[in-house]
Amino acid sequence: MKAPVRWQKPLLLRPRDSVHVVAPAGPFDRPGFEAGLALIAQRYSPQYGPDLFEAWRYLAGDDRRRREELSRALLDSRARAIFCARGGYGSMRLLPELPLADMASTLLVGFSDITALHLALQARGRVSIHGPVLTQFGKQPADVQERLFRLLESPEPPAPLTGSATYVPGVAEGPLMGGNLSLVTRLLGTPYMPSLEGAVLLLEDIGERPYRLDRMWTHLRLAGVFERVRGIVLGDFTDCDEKNAPYTSAEVLRSLAEETRLPCAAGFPIGHGTLNYPVPLGTSVRLEAGDARLTFLEGAVRE
Repeated sequence: MKAPVRWQKPLLLRPRDSVHVVAPAGPFDRPGFEAGLALIAQRYSPQYGPDLFEAWRYLAGDDRRRREELSRALLDSRARAIFCARGGYGSMRLLPELPLADMASTLLVGFSDITALHLALQARGRVSIHGPVLTQFGKQPADVQERLFRLLESPEPPAPLTGSATYVPGVAEGPLMGGNLSLVTRLLGTPYMPSLEGAVLLLEDIGERPYRLDRMWTHLRLAGVFERVRGIVLGDFTDCDEKNAPYTSAEVLRSLAEETRLPCAAGFPIGHGTLNYPVPLGTSVRLEAGDARLTFLEGAVRE
């Protein structure tokens, strides 16, 4: 699929706007969910059905339940945003029957397994927010929470983010795309994978040992991804080190990044770590890898 010529931004949120809460992936713990829900309920009017809390094996209910719930949220023109309860696994199972072509002007918020939905939206030129799911949101500090609300409510670009390491110096500009490394590789070769042409690629993950990171990265290389993107932003790679190994996952990722020769900086507080700063996917960014700095050139919403 060709890269979209023009990205579509949803309308900004205002106090008491209707928002949907969905569980398209795994089941979730109720206390963590309630803490996150309470925060968004202070500003907006969240709605969800009683079957949100269902569980079937490793999923938040069967495919039919999750698909119908998400489809209703995507088609609801009265709602301004969709918040995901949790990641886990399961979102990609829903993709073939989702009404993506007819979805309303709605802003999706989530990360991890929700990357499957983000990529499908990116393939259609839709802006979305890579940010905390509700079970994580209540555990985030106030500046992370306020950043998400500003992204939802203001057309202004969010503040820059700083990483902790330069892997390959250089400057790159383009739309920020990607998300969870595992999900990016799983959607390669499907109609739900955007082209990534000219993009700045965001990657993060959790619980993947270094050789698995190498395998997934090599998959991207063999698929020509690094010939199409302009730069690479690495978020948190949480719990990815091999016990007692004489090397770290960071060292492996540095070597892999150096092979691409693309501007690359790492250690951005994005993903499964203690901090998960929300970022607008599909909006223009500038990566100054030498300074490990990511500058956002536009916001996620329009007035």
